[in-house]
Amino acid sequence: MSYPKITFIGAGSTVFVKNILNDVFHKPALRHANIALMDIDPVRLEESHVVIQKLMRSAGSQGHIQCFTDQKAALDGADFVVVAFQIGGYEPCTVTDFEICKKYGLEQTIADTLGVGGIMRALRTIPHLWKICEDMTDVCPQATMLNYVNPMAMNTWAMFEKFPHIKQVGLCHSVQGTAEELAHDLDIDHRDLRYRCAGINHMAFYLEIEKKIADGQYESIYPALLNAYENGSAPKPNPHNPRCQNIVRYEMFKKLGYFVTESSEHFAEYTPYFIKPNRPDLIERYQVPLDEYPKRCVEQIAQWKADFETYQQAESISLPASREYASTIINAIWTNEPSVIYGNVENKNLIDNLPQGCCVEVPCLVDANGIQPTKIGAIPNHLAALMQTNINVQRLTTEAILTENRERIYHAAMLDPHTAAVLSLDEIYALVDELLLAHKDWLPAWINQK
Repeated sequence: MSYPKITFIGAGSTVFVKNILNDVFHKPALRHANIALMDIDPVRLEESHVVIQKLMRSAGSQGHIQCFTDQKAALDGADFVVVAFQIGGYEPCTVTDFEICKKYGLEQTIADTLGVGGIMRALRTIPHLWKICEDMTDVCPQATMLNYVNPMAMNTWAMFEKFPHIKQVGLCHSVQGTAEELAHDLDIDHRDLRYRCAGINHMAFYLEIEKKIADGQYESIYPALLNAYENGSAPKPNPHNPRCQNIVRYEMFKKLGYFVTESSEHFAEYTPYFIKPNRPDLIERYQVPLDEYPKRCVEQIAQWKADFETYQQAESISLPASREYASTIINAIWTNEPSVIYGNVENKNLIDNLPQGCCVEVPCLVDANGIQPTKIGAIPNHLAALMQTNINVQRLTTEAILTENRERIYHAAMLDPHTAAVLSLDEIYALVDELLLAHKDWLPAWINQK
């Protein structure tokens, strides 16, 4: 029996690599997969090596692990390529994005998907994703890329525009994760839910979400969710992060009639309604966690140090299954055992009232034929209109880097809903100028050539 080679680019992202490969080692058809770990940071790479080796041994795997700092060598002969990295890291780049934006009065929560922070991250990241695509073309052209790098929609869009022959899908856990949260709010088992969801990454909506009832039929949980919100029993406190309560999304659900898939801390900065200058009442009412991502990074770094000490001393490591789709996709393609996941793909007649060619998130059938997106048709027009405000930013940022057009960077920032609600045109241009200069060493050279 043959086993796949799985290359992990950005293996220093140890939380992702341990969750995904732990899932892989517990799939019988993948248990003895050969693993290539690649990262530019040799210390983080070795830490991941230690953890993955123990996970592999604990699962009874007889696969091989190799570590690389050379990307092309790691990719050679790969069947699957998992990508999870952050160009510029928390320090200095994320800190820069938050501090300079704050100087102009532009408050952010996460800043990795949209807005000025998301634009800057895309400009730093896309050239490196393109380099992976170039190397894959040379040494593993038939491999499937599973991309976990934000800003998901812009990154995926830029890759399928420049490298349409690369088999790739953008992956997130917000669809399945939110379904679990909603089940928790209603005290029901998430395994009794079925749903149909579509839109764009971090702004997809449950077009239908139903629970199984006693007679085997299904009924919508939307009336129960709305009632729970109005009587104060939902959302329940966030057990994982008390700073991040889910009020923004429930308020939007009440107004729109559909529930969005990404968290309230994210969604607050995708729209112009919740973070405004001199409006602390909105921050308090909707419990918007400003500067959440930097705080989270500091906590995660400290947590990893503590976890790694435990892993180093442990003889074996046993972890629960994660909610990530990667192992499900690899297993389905490798074994021809069909599965359905939610993936970010090119809009080729999938959602009729979103622009053709943009990046959409839809259910996908996966088997030995690869990743096959499902046609949704038209979604409610008010949802499509809200998504379009985000697609504008995604399109212009992607166009900027595809065509090396610096002006499009400013245009993307001008059309961002949150930025436009806070800053004047002159302030937007000045902010972008300062960020581009601050990130000069992390950006393509053409951006700062005037």
